[in-house]
Amino acid sequence: MKSYTQDQAWDCSWEDQEQVLTLSLPQEFSFSQNLDYLAGAPNECLFHIKNGRIYRAIPAGEELSIVEISDAGKNDMAVRFLGDTAPKSKEGRAAVARYVHDWFDLGTDLRPFYKLAKTDVLLQRAVDSFYGLRNVGIPDLFEAISWGIIGQQINMSFAYTLKRRMVESFGTPVTCEGEVYWLFPDPERIAALRPEELQELKMTAKKSEYLIDVARLIVEGKLSKEQLLAAGTGRAAEKQLVQIRGIGPWTANYVLMRCLRIPSAFPIDDVGLHNAIKYLLGTDEKPTKEELIRLSTGWNNWESYATFYLWRFLY
Repeated sequence: MKSYTQDQAWDCSWEDQEQVLTLSLPQEFSFSQNLDYLAGAPNECLFHIKNGRIYRAIPAGEELSIVEISDAGKNDMAVRFLGDTAPKSKEGRAAVARYVHDWFDLGTDLRPFYKLAKTDVLLQRAVDSFYGLRNVGIPDLFEAISWGIIGQQINMSFAYTLKRRMVESFGTPVTCEGEVYWLFPDPERIAALRPEELQELKMTAKKSEYLIDVARLIVEGKLSKEQLLAAGTGRAAEKQLVQIRGIGPWTANYVLMRCLRIPSAFPIDDVGLHNAIKYLLGTDEKPTKEELIRLSTGWNNWESYATFYLWRFLY
């Protein structure tokens, strides 16, 4: 079982009460906006929402915690451990706090983004509609790449179905207070598979091979989040990713956005982005690449958030 660790410094004010962690939130954060976004995921299997609270399993060192995440008021978020799953060490509880901090991208100052959005024909309406939304991410690299590969050239509903099949076939289940929670499969588990075993889930032959190849690269130490971040720039990290079979520019930029938190990541060929812009402009045709380049001129170093906010009109 993988624990969530990250060598980067993280700026998060949080209070450790052992059974409950309290994370301080930026002013530009809306629990309801982020909850609504998560609630829209069809057939999601890695978390669930009940009565305005989020429940999921989070690895913490050698332990596995089940948490309930809720709005604690006064610009705070409460992370409560269920059952007897609270990590025994402060380091383990810090790992959980760090995971939640990264999942909701709490370290990003959105004020410059909101300032530029005020004068942008597309982003002004997006920010007005979804103020306080964060780029809800995928902290684990293997999960982020896998989700990018699974989602290639299929609709979202079927992508979520494939993810559920993969998780429930090869992931780690844990039962707590009568509920079953799942962790995404470890790369070691997928690296040991034959492509045919993934194809039984109705995964294509190519996607099955790509997933196993990526898992093996991670297991062999040839691919890691730390290595990609050490590339220094988003462009350099993208160049490393696209050298991997099955990862093109779209998947690479998706990983840069959702996992590595590269602000300039921009999946410019994304169909959903094109449809969102078509919707906002009220046109019959999706924008050409040249039109999109022109429309995004003012998004410099905020392309990732601009894309995420525009996606929100559709997903």
